[in-house]
Amino acid sequence: MSKLYFRYGAMGSSKTANAIMVKYNYWERGKNALLVKPSTDTRDGKYIIRSRCGLTDECILMDDLDMDKVRAHEYDCIIVDEAQFLSKAQVEQLVDIVDNYNTPVICYGLKTDFQGNFFEGSHWLLARADAIEEVKTICWCGKKATHNGRLDGKGSITKVGEQVVLGANDKYIGLCRKHWYLGDPGPDLRTPDEK
Repeated sequence: MSKLYFRYGAMGSSKTANAIMVKYNYWERGKNALLVKPSTDTRDGKYIIRSRCGLTDECILMDDLDMDKVRAHEYDCIIVDEAQFLSKAQVEQLVDIVDNYNTPVICYGLKTDFQGNFFEGSHWLLARADAIEEVKTICWCGKKATHNGRLDGKGSITKVGEQVVLGANDKYIGLCRKHWYLGDPGPDLRTPDEK
């Protein structure tokens, strides 16, 4: 029986690397897994998924998912990166793929934004997924990182601005709840007068 998985984690928890490795594992077993991402994610190019550790692979956009190929069972698994950017309708489409075409779908993404609010895709994945799993990473202090801090470019964390600002290590850091609340990015990122 196929399932819809939502594997979430804070920034820097290797979600994209995991997605690429899952595709590789399917390929290694002679199976066809499809990597997909929402069109919102343009950081590394329209049809590329790139992890912070340097793994890359080709993908398609969620908007371009060919349902005729899904109905023909051409994919043994669909893997979605940056799933927090999905719309409710896209999450429902993934539910349909699992329930009606018996194709497993594994989604990787953030649970919440830099303000601690749900993204639309995360909200609906948490509501609809058959399995919800946390991909763990740590805060600079060594505790589990559960929140996403947006760096303001001056050595501090900001909690104001647009929900979506694309970036990686240059813009975001995974933090424990305490340091997210305090807005403390850690000693390596603080400005000299804050250290």
